[in-house]
Amino acid sequence: MSAPNDCAIPAAASSITLEALTRLLESVFLRNGTSAEVARVLAANCANAERDGAHSHGVFRIPGYVSTLNSGWVNGQAVPQVEDVASGFVRVDAGNGFAQPALAAARALLVEKARHAGIAVLAIRNSHHFAALWPDVEPFAEEALVALSVVNSMTCVVPHGADRPLFGTNPIAFAAPRAGAAPIVFDLATSAIAHGDVQIAARKGEKLPPGMGVDSLGQPTQDPKAILEGGALLPFGGHKGSALSMMVELLAAALTGGNFSFEFDWSNHPGAKTPWTGQLLIVIDPSKAAGQSFAERSEELVRQMHGAGLKRLPGDRRHLQRARSMAQGIVLDEATLLQLRTLAGY
Repeated sequence: MSAPNDCAIPAAASSITLEALTRLLESVFLRNGTSAEVARVLAANCANAERDGAHSHGVFRIPGYVSTLNSGWVNGQAVPQVEDVASGFVRVDAGNGFAQPALAAARALLVEKARHAGIAVLAIRNSHHFAALWPDVEPFAEEALVALSVVNSMTCVVPHGADRPLFGTNPIAFAAPRAGAAPIVFDLATSAIAHGDVQIAARKGEKLPPGMGVDSLGQPTQDPKAILEGGALLPFGGHKGSALSMMVELLAAALTGGNFSFEFDWSNHPGAKTPWTGQLLIVIDPSKAAGQSFAERSEELVRQMHGAGLKRLPGDRRHLQRARSMAQGIVLDEATLLQLRTLAGY
C-alpha cells in the first residue's frame, strides 16, 4: 500500500511490517546470546516502541542491547524466579537478566492477586530495564485494570540544589482503562528529557532546548554531546521533579531490593549500557471500588478535558502513529535495516 503524500516514505527508507520487524529483532537477540523467551519478549517490546513512534526506545536501542550482551554485563539466559510472598505482593529475582521477561513470568500471578484483593504489587530486583516503560503498563489497562510502574536507571541526573549527578532518569508510567477508547497511558521521565532523546540529538547534531542539562563544569548547556561527555541532565520542574525522582529511587530500588542508580559499577564491562536496578508495579482492580464504572468515569474526565480546550491527550500521538504503522508498515531507513540484518546474521 502506498503512503499518502503527507506521510510519504523517504527515498532512502523502506517499510516493514510489525511481524517482520519483530522476527528480525528476535534473530538479533538470539544471535547475541539470549534465550528464546528473552528474545521474544525484548523483540516485541522494541518493535512495538518503533511501531508507535517511540524512536528513542525502538530499534535505536538494539546496538546497546547487543554491546551489553556481548560485554557479559547482563545474563541473556536468566530465568526469573517468581516468589509469592503475600496476599497482594509478588517478588521476582530477575537473575541479572532483563526486567520485561521477569514481568512476563510474574504477570499471571500479579493479575490473579489484583483481581482477588483489589490491588497487588510486583517488586522486581536484580534486573536491567533498557526500554520504554509504557509497554509494561498498557496491557493491564486493556484488561480493565489500573497500573502504575516506576524504574530507576543509571546516574545521570543532578538532584535539584546539588552539584553532581546522583539519580537516574527514573521514569513513571501509568495506564487506566477508558470506555469506548484506547486506555489512558503516559510514560514520563523525571529528568527534563529522556536520556535516549539526548543521544538521538547528539547523533543528529541538534541542539536541545534550554534547561535540559549541564556540561562537565556544571554550566547550563544546549549541546547534547556536552551532557553525554561528562555533563548531566537536570530534573524536570526543579525541586518537584527531583522529589519524584527520589521517590522512584525509593520505590524501584530500596523497596524491591534492587540497586540504586549510583550503586552499580560497569567499568569492567566495556560496552555495557543497561542500568542494573529494580522495578515496581502496582496493579489495581477498579471494579472493587464503589460507584460508576471506572472506565466510564475515565471517559467522562477525558470529555471534560476536551471541553476545556485540550486538543491532545498523553498517548494520542502514539496511537495515531500505531494506526499508521499497522496500515502502511514501519518506516526504517536502509542503513538501519542493513545494520539490523547484519546483527541478525542475515
